[in-house]
Amino acid sequence: MTGLKFIKKLIIGLPDWSHPSNKNENKSPDIQPLWLKDNIIHSMTKVGKLYIVATPIGNPRDITLRALDILKEVDGVICEERREGSTLLKRLDLPERDLITLNEHNEAEATADLVIRMFKGESFALISDAGTPVFADPGAYLIQEASLSGLQVVPIPGPSSLMAMLSILDFKLGKFVFGGFLSRVPDQRRQELTRLRGLRLPVVLMDTPYRLAALLDDVEKTFGKGQRLTLGFDLTQESELVVRGTPAEVKKAIGPRKGEFMLVVHGPPG
Repeated sequence: MTGLKFIKKLIIGLPDWSHPSNKNENKSPDIQPLWLKDNIIHSMTKVGKLYIVATPIGNPRDITLRALDILKEVDGVICEERREGSTLLKRLDLPERDLITLNEHNEAEATADLVIRMFKGESFALISDAGTPVFADPGAYLIQEASLSGLQVVPIPGPSSLMAMLSILDFKLGKFVFGGFLSRVPDQRRQELTRLRGLRLPVVLMDTPYRLAALLDDVEKTFGKGQRLTLGFDLTQESELVVRGTPAEVKKAIGPRKGEFMLVVHGPPG
């Protein structure tokens, strides 16, 4: 159930005025919604907005002034995990807000509640643990339902691990492929890498900190020992490290360190 049907079923328990059984009912002007031809609700009161707010990927000073303003003004902050959201607000010296968790376990239920609250006039900021939300994080379903229901979705741009990584590459970048998180199963991961190699474009990869060594080994097996890489490790943090070289050289430079990373597999020469 999406968009119009989603809202008509949920918002404030309103009857479906288009249904034959309701044709002759007295409709209170205080609660009757107005419907346009395109079937998008126009509330009698001002509806809220959904802000997609980018937050620092490491250094808290990278937060934008606009993001700070929005986080102070909204009625609630949507985050994947309450603890991470609370920690982020404290790091940014922001007051404790109404924190709403949105993740794979409660996505449908939380989305339903949030859309109703926005139609009642509340506004919310969607954040990720770090960087720009939705990019390899929950939130796409909420944005889909909000937009299909006629609610305004507003981007508040700012820090992005992908943009930070691309900005420090030492070669001219035109097209590239975002491979993102590959399979955690070694054989499947190598199959995915083989398909990516066939595209003959630079590839951006991410994974959990403890799988970096295994990923480098698989890149070496798939792309070859001489393949050029750029690794961005803990970008914008005090422990930031950028390593350029072959898989073996990158692995040696990182050693036993564990941290957030992005790996760019360079495209073929020329």
